[in-house]
Amino acid sequence: MDTSPAALDTLVVGAGISGLATAFGLARRGHAVEVLDAGSKPGGVIGSVRHEGALYETGPNSALDTTPLIGELIAAAGVGAERLAASASADTRFVVKNGRPVALPMSLGAFLATPLFSPLAKARLALEPFIPRQPADREEVIAHFVRRRLGREFLDYAIEPFVAGIYAGDPERLSVPAAFPKLHALEQRYGSLLVGAVLGARQRRKRAETAKNTAKSFSFRGGMQVLTDALARGVGRVTLEARVVSVSRLSDGSFLVVYDKDGETLTRHARSVVLAVPAGEAARLAYPLAPEATLALQEIEYPPVTVVATAYHREDVTHPLDGFGFLAPRVEHRAVLGTLFSSSMFDGRAPEGQVLLTSFVGGRRNPELALAEDATIFGKIAAEHRSLLGVRAPALWNALTRWPRAIPQYGPGHLDRIAHVANAERAVPGLRFCANYRGGVSAGDCIASAHATAESLGAWLKAPVTA
Repeated sequence: MDTSPAALDTLVVGAGISGLATAFGLARRGHAVEVLDAGSKPGGVIGSVRHEGALYETGPNSALDTTPLIGELIAAAGVGAERLAASASADTRFVVKNGRPVALPMSLGAFLATPLFSPLAKARLALEPFIPRQPADREEVIAHFVRRRLGREFLDYAIEPFVAGIYAGDPERLSVPAAFPKLHALEQRYGSLLVGAVLGARQRRKRAETAKNTAKSFSFRGGMQVLTDALARGVGRVTLEARVVSVSRLSDGSFLVVYDKDGETLTRHARSVVLAVPAGEAARLAYPLAPEATLALQEIEYPPVTVVATAYHREDVTHPLDGFGFLAPRVEHRAVLGTLFSSSMFDGRAPEGQVLLTSFVGGRRNPELALAEDATIFGKIAAEHRSLLGVRAPALWNALTRWPRAIPQYGPGHLDRIAHVANAERAVPGLRFCANYRGGVSAGDCIASAHATAESLGAWLKAPVTA
């Protein structure tokens, strides 16, 4: 048992990408850090599994290179040589329309020719620069925002499937300023998304950032877990299968963390604590310290998502699989949210003569299916693959991963909830919250948030102690 006060500079609860990247950043700044996690491996939802000669992911299949912070973290973790760029074909993304995958247009010429949108919808886009902006303080859901500025077809066949792919969410229940702050900023600053996209690109170049719609995807030769494993090694002290029971603050301002491991109840003392766990768990642990933040965190919803990796003989799939994958809009009434062409995206994902697909079911659109029996899910996915990809033989194998609480939903009022979290950090010196319910849900967003957390907490740890 650790009985010395403030034996650690920082105790991080949670070994997902947010917690590991925060701990890694603090360790590189010379601070004594330990990570506790209830799981059996570091990485949280990130997991790479080898099976019958294939390599599949249990969570994110790739990341987008949107900020230099990502490359800096990869280099510092020592896995730059393992980084793997997505294939050129991965720039092509499909959206299902009228029962078949249609390539999403990526140029003006392709947009004018695509059957994805009607001539009327394309003409409607020309009106976008003339549509008045909403008042800055009026919170709008993404569905209303897109219908108002771009029209119904763009909501149905571009934004709704995109939202389902990122958040497993419903655009009728996601806040524009919270979930898509850059869209909100474009309208407020330029009065137009089209004008803002052009002028905003100049600002991104100055910040060395890349828009998510143009950023390149990447992974690692051994899968996304290569990064989280490397971060865990860099931190050094990562204690797994350790369930944190409570976090309390002592009279000297340090923190006492109580956790269970291997049937024992143990403690750690630290000058600061980072809660890098999902909102519900953060609410439970933060309650004695910040009850208002706890109530706000409890309101954040997480719909279930089930991920299924499927292998086929290449000759049994008639679709060329020449892209990133497909998204299925709600209006098409498909069982899947989408399917990634995993073996087309990255080399080494399937044995010679085979293909690997990764499909997602559930989310806000169909939570019951995510919780159905394995056989039911496998049957639904097989039917979708037959219909949409021309699969003409049974799968060689399926591998299923369930996430009963998958992705936080940035619904109306989310920014107010996060404001309570920020207030708690100011009211309780040394306490930080860093997870994907704050600052974005993608791996790149989590890395950026972790960098900011490590910077601010590192500065606080080095600041002179005042009476």
